[in-house]
Amino acid sequence: MDLSVNKPSVCERDCICKTMVHQTKLVVLTGGPGAGKTAVLEIARKQLCNHIAILPEAASIVFGGGFWRLESNSARQAAQKAIMHVQQEMENLVLGEHQWALGLCDRGVPDGLAYWPDDDESFWQATGTTLAETYDKYYSVIHLRTPSEDQGYNHQNPIRIETAHQAAQIDEKIHAVWSNHPRYRMVDSMAEFITKAEKTLSYLIEDLPECCRSSFQ
Repeated sequence: MDLSVNKPSVCERDCICKTMVHQTKLVVLTGGPGAGKTAVLEIARKQLCNHIAILPEAASIVFGGGFWRLESNSARQAAQKAIMHVQQEMENLVLGEHQWALGLCDRGVPDGLAYWPDDDESFWQATGTTLAETYDKYYSVIHLRTPSEDQGYNHQNPIRIETAHQAAQIDEKIHAVWSNHPRYRMVDSMAEFITKAEKTLSYLIEDLPECCRSSFQ
């Protein structure tokens, strides 16, 4: 089996910093369905430096790999637990490598609360951790707000099954989950998506260590 496609995704721009070992910081890029995370991550991959690793979305790995997507509470719990375990181990992998200044996460563990069918306490029991402990794991959080249908919400992603109303409800839950993180930044939907992307990239550059940030000054 050829596993070459599973090599780490790293931003393409050569960094002026030649440091080979980094104390990696995890940064979460989150948002409800249709918020533009995929597009922003692709722009980041092309424009930011190669000391940033981009972690794939755990839900896409799980559902794209064939995990059943059923509506019962037990099935939804099983799916979220599978996503959570993939997310945690991807994060542990990136932190353990010490190669990158930033590990840019396409969502974080607490995002699962927005899709969890039962109470918050049962979610944290399933994860074996707490909200406070997960906050400590992530250096910062950037929340891209989901656009309304008038602002351009769409179903281009085949894994996206939510209506614009459902997406807005999920986005509000994500805000509630993350808004108390000490380094939470929100990026509203804007008339021009590129403005939203540029604002997000500016936050990511702020999160880089000085040795890497100098590449963008």
